[in-house]
Amino acid sequence: MRNYIIADNQELTRFALENLLKQHEENVLFKAYDKAGLVDLLREHENAVVLLDYTLFDFADEDQLLIVAERFNLSDWILISDDLTPQFIRRVVYSSHQFSVVFKDGPLSELREALNAVSHHTRYLSQRALETVITQQQEEDKADSILTQTETEIVKAIAQGKTTKEIAAERFSSVHTITTHRKNIFRKLGINTAHEAVKYALRAGLIDPSEFYI
Repeated sequence: MRNYIIADNQELTRFALENLLKQHEENVLFKAYDKAGLVDLLREHENAVVLLDYTLFDFADEDQLLIVAERFNLSDWILISDDLTPQFIRRVVYSSHQFSVVFKDGPLSELREALNAVSHHTRYLSQRALETVITQQQEEDKADSILTQTETEIVKAIAQGKTTKEIAAERFSSVHTITTHRKNIFRKLGINTAHEAVKYALRAGLIDPSEFYI
């Protein structure tokens, strides 16, 4: 028997999930309306299955979500949302096997398959979620392949908040040379700002979020 926590603040979805889960009499249902309430329930039911609409809940970011999941590592999570960014899906999927992903506009069969999978502590990714992860990885691999080693190192330095002058000094190069590299990098990646370079570096795993200064 598994305990289920519905953490979805959309009334219609919550009603549908309740009725779906009640088809099996052995299921025990709880409801959480905010992060604090969810944590309280997980303290009592550490191996519960959490059905969460991340976009409608009060998690500040995915870091908070991952921290809670790691804290209650016996729990399983089914993320059910209208829309999730490719970066978010990729991060949670790569960070923990506790997370399954389905979308609200997908077929009911996918949710049933997800529920069946987590009942056996197995992760389930809907077709759309799986394609999103694969596409995101392919895009990053393509971008990696078009940057030289020097350009990759400069992207990492930019993402760490270093100025063109600082990068030039570290590499014993001229400011003009680093500026030229920077222009070539932006052109290859199809970006226009340092902020976009930071996002690329984070997605590509060139820097750790703890290294992010700007």
